[in-house]
Amino acid sequence: MVAHVLRLRLMLALGALRGDRSRVVRTVVALLLTAAATTVSVIAIRSLAHTSEAAAHTVIVLGSSAVVLGFFVAPILAGSVDQLDPRRFAVFGVDERRLPPVLALAAFVSVPSLALLVIQVAVVIVAISFGAPWLIAVLSALLTLVTAVLAARVGMALSARLLPERRSRELTALFALAVIVIAVPVCVFVASLGWAGAVPPVLHGVADVLGMTPLGASAALPILVASERTGAAWVAAVVAVLTAAVVAAGWLMLARRALSTTERPTTVRERPGLGWFGLLPSNAFGAVAARSLVYWLRDRRYIMNFVIVPIAGALTVIPLLVAGVPLEIAAALPVAVMALFFGWLPHNDVAYDSTAFWIHVASGVKGVPDRLGRLVPVLLIAIPTLAVAISVTLAVIGRWSLLPMFVGVVASLLLTGLGLSSILSAVAPYAVSRPGDSPFQQPQRARGGALGQAGTLIGAVVLSLPALLLAWPALVSDEVSAAPALWTGVLMGAAVLFLGVQTGGRAFDRRGAQLMEFVETV
Repeated sequence: MVAHVLRLRLMLALGALRGDRSRVVRTVVALLLTAAATTVSVIAIRSLAHTSEAAAHTVIVLGSSAVVLGFFVAPILAGSVDQLDPRRFAVFGVDERRLPPVLALAAFVSVPSLALLVIQVAVVIVAISFGAPWLIAVLSALLTLVTAVLAARVGMALSARLLPERRSRELTALFALAVIVIAVPVCVFVASLGWAGAVPPVLHGVADVLGMTPLGASAALPILVASERTGAAWVAAVVAVLTAAVVAAGWLMLARRALSTTERPTTVRERPGLGWFGLLPSNAFGAVAARSLVYWLRDRRYIMNFVIVPIAGALTVIPLLVAGVPLEIAAALPVAVMALFFGWLPHNDVAYDSTAFWIHVASGVKGVPDRLGRLVPVLLIAIPTLAVAISVTLAVIGRWSLLPMFVGVVASLLLTGLGLSSILSAVAPYAVSRPGDSPFQQPQRARGGALGQAGTLIGAVVLSLPALLLAWPALVSDEVSAAPALWTGVLMGAAVLFLGVQTGGRAFDRRGAQLMEFVETV
């Protein structure tokens, strides 16, 4: 039965490549890149035999944890077609009780699995060189291999069940933003550490923690045994075995469910090609958010606003450096300025709608969904941008203990700005350049718009003063905790955002006719 499944899998792979020369080229390039990456990884792992035991333990645990997590997350992010989907083999009359274990075995015959096997062989050799028993080293490598491969199976099954088979560009963009928010700060943090030819002490602590978790327990086991840390070794062994068992049980459950259940048909029709409108919820909030995303990502007036924000933040450093302010303090200002301006951007969003605003009035959109939907584009762009900016700032300052402080200040400035913008865009809009005009062309205004522009900026700064005042002592002294600034900023920002959306929603409902008249006449 195993040979039958493997033969079917090979036929599916060859059938997918037949007649598609570009896909064949991509496959060959992917194989070459995988082989090169595997070779480099093996060489790097083998070089650990000439380092200290602590350094080898740290690198192996961190690397194995990243691999296990990557095997689980990659299928969900990539949205690739699962050639071992149990439903593909149900039509062949295969025993449903035997099929899931067979598919689990077939999963080990793949390029990523074979590459991981080669890497685990190198890890075994290094572990034995440090005095780990060969049996423990081999079992550890097998547990890591089994956990990673079955985690990929679980990720594939969850992706097929919860996400659409044909991944839209918009959904892929959301996943890419999530990766940027998480991966970039981690990479910047690791690169900013003082290596000096050795593994930084901070990473040793991280490896010790990961070595007791499902991600790195199996990798940590042989080095723990070699270093005679008996208690930690037993904990890692139990966690590793339980992790492999839970992942295997999860795969069997998902596979049997896929074979024994039929998805309930829905009355919702497929809507291909609708972009953000097909991805976001089918309600007033989703419609406003999708329309706003289309405008913000295509209208050059909006794009210019996004481009100017990072530039404005970076330019604030120059006067401070000229005035003699230390770099560690001056570098903390740009990210706060960027958060302030990101919160300020939607303060006049109604005016940018121009005549398209009649859609909201004619369809009876309520104020709260309108206010929330208009904030989605700013949040989708501001969050990854600020995450990268905070990471770069902390790398320049060299004090990652300030991360909670920066998160609190940025959250306060951004969220209070968005809350005030939700009110002022419905209460005090002012004329802007028309669609298609140059972003730098300013129309003659019957009203100056000072309330909307200055009110949002000044109000956000004033409301963020508690977080800013708590952040300053933490910035200038290592002995002051950054936690108060974090919680004060997050709570203040969330409260102002909630009240701003509610107040702005009521103003929108009350002033719909006046707003319609405004956008038609300016």
